[in-house]
Amino acid sequence: MENGFMYPKSKNPTVFTTHTTANNNKSCRESSSLSGPRRGLAGAHESLASSLLQQPLKIAEMAPRKGKTQKEEQVVLGPNVMEGENVFGVAHIFASFNDTFVHVTDLSGKETIVRVTGGMKVKADRDEASPYAAMLAAQDVAERCKALKISALHIKLRATGGNRTKTPGPGAQSALRALARAGMKIGRIEDVTPIPSDSTRRKGGRRGRRL
Repeated sequence: MENGFMYPKSKNPTVFTTHTTANNNKSCRESSSLSGPRRGLAGAHESLASSLLQQPLKIAEMAPRKGKTQKEEQVVLGPNVMEGENVFGVAHIFASFNDTFVHVTDLSGKETIVRVTGGMKVKADRDEASPYAAMLAAQDVAERCKALKISALHIKLRATGGNRTKTPGPGAQSALRALARAGMKIGRIEDVTPIPSDSTRRKGGRRGRRL
């Protein structure tokens, strides 16, 4: 018997019979049809897999790290002010015939708090120096000052000055009035237009500007 084959008793070596095919088929059928506890375990795995596929996927939330927790800090703008106390700033209003600047600084004049111009509030170039643009600019300035707890303003008003006009533009009075109406207390009002003791020759020629 070699490799599962049995040679017959006859003298012809080419004729032989096999006894292993039936046994092999029987063992394959037995292995394919599991019985007993192995069959129950496989069924449990299949039912578990199908139930997991039908359920929605839940993402696990990470637990917070143990250790130092950062405290939330409240950011407060402006100084600590007692009730009824006035905090002063200085409003530099530069009113020319081309634009109006409303520029608020601290009392030293070195630190800018807010600056808004008439050209920032209107689209047309011809409206930059108008009283309406100056009023809008002053309202924005007053709103920002209140947010920073500045309740009062000293006013420094100036025109172009020098060897040019010493008269403020049309937006000066409108800006000052808008600051007062917005609830800002007005301290000192000062005209700081630069007046030359002597100056260079004014432009325009001997016979003046031709219109």
